[in-house]
Amino acid sequence: MTTLFTKIIAGEIPARFVWADDVAVAFGTIAPITDGHMLVVPRDEIAQLTEASDDLLAHLMRVAKAIGAAQQQAWSAPRAALLVAGFEVPHLHLHVLPAWDEASLSFRNARTDVPAADLDAAAERVRATLREQGHGAHVPATLTSPAL
Repeated sequence: MTTLFTKIIAGEIPARFVWADDVAVAFGTIAPITDGHMLVVPRDEIAQLTEASDDLLAHLMRVAKAIGAAQQQAWSAPRAALLVAGFEVPHLHLHVLPAWDEASLSFRNARTDVPAADLDAAAERVRATLREQGHGAHVPATLTSPAL
């Protein structure tokens, strides 16, 4: 079954892409817990964490680490947080977000009323910082395309 994320990766549903490579993409969530909250998603449809190969998980963690470092720098955050839940979409994805404390790391804090312009600005901020940190080869040419 084709997932929502597969449709996003195929360009059938719009998203704000900050990373793309042959294995994974990363894009902004439409319900961020904090500004800059991104999702790291494998291109292949893997339903959940425990079904992924060790190699895939290692790759996703490397991408999440790079994005987390960009978020920390861009928002002067003391930590980059990683959440794996996956109940809302049956396609493995890692939530990576700048964090200031553990109390704020709850999906109850997700905001669905963030203006599109603010979501765009947050994604561009991550994209610019990824380029600055030497990951430009993995930053898609445009915000709305998963292709390099």
